Amino acid sequence: VQLQASGGGLVQAGESLRLSCAASGRTFSRYAMGWFRQAPGKEREFVAAISWGGGSTYYTDSVKGRFTISRDNAKNTVLLQMNSLKPQDTAVYYCAADHGPSYTFPRKKSFDYWGQGTQVTVSS
Repeated sequence: VQLQASGGGLVQAGESLRLSCAASGRTFSRYAMGWFRQAPGKEREFVAAISWGGGSTYYTDSVKGRFTISRDNAKNTVLLQMNSLKPQDTAVYYCAADHGPSYTFPRKKSFDYWGQGTQVTVSS
C-alpha cells in the first residue's frame, strides 16, 4: 500500500481545511487508517483514527468536536475534515495504515505504511 497525503495549506485561525490520503492497492479496506502530526521541535502525535469499516473513530482530545475522520473504501481514500483551526494545529500531517485495530493507534509507535506529510499552517 502506498499512501499519498494532500490538502494542506495556509489558513487563518477559525478557517477549515480538508486533508485527503489516497491509497494504492486493492486491500485498502483491510487497514485501519490514522492521521498524525508533527510540529517543529515536537514529537509526532496522534490526531485521529478510523477502523477498517469506518464504524469506529478515535480522536485526540485537542481536536474533538473540530476534526472529523472518514473513509471511502470504494475510492481508497481517507479524509480529515478540520474545522475551527487554531495556530496550535500547525504541523506536518501524515496518514498511516495498519492491519492492527484502530483503537491502538493513539499508543502505537510503528505502522505498516506511512504517507508523506502535508503542511498545515494556521495563522493567528
